[in-house]
Amino acid sequence: MKASQFTDAQKAFIIKQGEDGTTVAEICRKAEISQATYFNWKKKYSGMMPSEMKRLRELEQE
Repeated sequence: MKASQFTDAQKAFIIKQGEDGTTVAEICRKAEISQATYFNWKKKYSGMMPSEMKRLRELEQE
């Protein structure tokens, strides 16, 4: 699987923009991601801090 070009902090920032009221279409256009990617990240990481996201990824790899 290809490694993500986005860091955990960048993913958290993108998700936070959506929670702050920016439209999903605008977020995806600026970040150059698909809406499906945004919603997958939101479902998986919503409410997490970047350090928690890193820990989750490490646990999934075990």
